[in-house]
Amino acid sequence: MSSNMPRKAGRHFLQIPGPTPIPDRVLRAMDNQVLDHRGPTFQKLASRVLDKVKTVFKTKSHVIIFPASGTGAWEAALVNTMNPGDKLLMFETGQFATLWHNMAKRLGMVVDFIPSDWRVGVDPQKIEEKLREDKNHEIKAVCVVHHETSGGLLSDVAAIRKVIDACNHPALLFVDSVSGLGSADLRHDEWGIDVTVAGSQKGLMLPPGLAFNAISAKAIKASETAKQPKGYWAWDEMINANKSGFFPYTPATQILYGLDVAIDLLHEEGLDNVFARHNRWGVATRAAVKHWGLENLCRDERFVSPVMTAVLMPDGKGADEFRKIVLDTFDMSLGAGLNKVADKVFRIGHLGDTNDLTIMGALAGVEMGLEVAGIKHNKGGVQVAMASIAAAHQQGHHARVAAE
Repeated sequence: MSSNMPRKAGRHFLQIPGPTPIPDRVLRAMDNQVLDHRGPTFQKLASRVLDKVKTVFKTKSHVIIFPASGTGAWEAALVNTMNPGDKLLMFETGQFATLWHNMAKRLGMVVDFIPSDWRVGVDPQKIEEKLREDKNHEIKAVCVVHHETSGGLLSDVAAIRKVIDACNHPALLFVDSVSGLGSADLRHDEWGIDVTVAGSQKGLMLPPGLAFNAISAKAIKASETAKQPKGYWAWDEMINANKSGFFPYTPATQILYGLDVAIDLLHEEGLDNVFARHNRWGVATRAAVKHWGLENLCRDERFVSPVMTAVLMPDGKGADEFRKIVLDTFDMSLGAGLNKVADKVFRIGHLGDTNDLTIMGALAGVEMGLEVAGIKHNKGGVQVAMASIAAAHQQGHHARVAAE
């Protein structure tokens, strides 16, 4: 099929905060003929994947896999545990916390939504204040976003669990880690999370199409008395079918092939090494942004993201026009600003199946884009990022030598 557009040589740089590039081994794994999802070969695959996926969530409990997006995982968490009229406590970290809040309201729940300016993560102290005010324990669940993708904010989930326990409050803890899982440390069991919500298309290095609920025994107990209508999202049907390696309806068979291999890749590298490289890229990207004279949307170091960096545009400059210039000139996609920060920020994704040189290429594309767009900046941000990454490797090298 012909096109009036000239061919662009080389690979496209996909530097959005997800979906992320897919490793070749995962692509090859999905390049298989469709399996009979009621047959013995699929049964072996599903049983293997259902067991292996627990290691990524760091849980010994059930992880339910739906053919859906992360939005479906949100809904599954709510309809399996809550009743209409139940009160939830949520924190406005950004667009995805807002969407989850809107969903809960549409499902008939009453939401106390702690407001914020989208520039900080969840404040455990504010959660504690709300819980201590709730003398009658009307709040049934605290719902927070582990990594808020609209602004690049990483919240301290362990600290939130500590304040819930300090208040001796029975509320369930729900955590959205759609963009955190596989990119930043997530410990479902250790942090006392009751439902962890996740998706396939970010740190797990897969296409969109799988949604996850990791669920605690306390969450399962709540589901036994929940009256919210549910069919597709019912945990009990999933758990019963999964026991024998099957699903109650047609699963996303090809993506399950990919998930099997993606989990292997994460463990071959080592989860701690995965998190370390994401942290390294976050530090380097923020250093470049600061040198350019631009501002990170995240204004508190406690919440800086290893997953992506949202960069505020200077006054009078549109982020969408800048993104278009970068795409047209250098064949690189940057993330758009959402809702309150639409056209005010561009987002640099530094997550998933990528490496130091790719991140340096991405930052070079941003710096050249600033030049082409005529946006005032200090040159040399890429050099600063290079020095940051080299220093991290040098430190690691010296540590290995000392250990030997």
